[in-house]
Amino acid sequence: MTMKLGFVVAEFNRDLTYQMELLGKEHATFLGAEVVDTILVPGVYDMPLAIKKLCSRDDIDAVVTIGAVIEGATGHDEIVVQHAARKITDLSLEFNKPVTLGITGPGMTRMEAHQRVDYAKRAVEAAVKLLNRL
Repeated sequence: MTMKLGFVVAEFNRDLTYQMELLGKEHATFLGAEVVDTILVPGVYDMPLAIKKLCSRDDIDAVVTIGAVIEGATGHDEIVVQHAARKITDLSLEFNKPVTLGITGPGMTRMEAHQRVDYAKRAVEAAVKLLNRL
């Protein structure tokens, strides 16, 4: 049976998240999984509601999050990632489905973000591995 994935992708820093999304979908196909739905959200902080919507669907086995949080002049990037990661974990446990973290940052420059677009592949791989092992 093919594993069915949902993607939640942040539009903020879309030049980066678009590349990440493409790599993630390509890797899902390579691993024999199918991305059945993708929800674009304004930013990483806005992901939990979309994740919850995908997790509640019977035709989705796991959710992959994709985002890039670049360091700014304040600690805002740390707050965004910290709160999003916490809620992502909570949703995974609430729905008993893998929700993986393909979010780069915080404390990351734009150059570092470009070097880390392949983290989306890691998040897809984590989802597939968890589905196989659970």
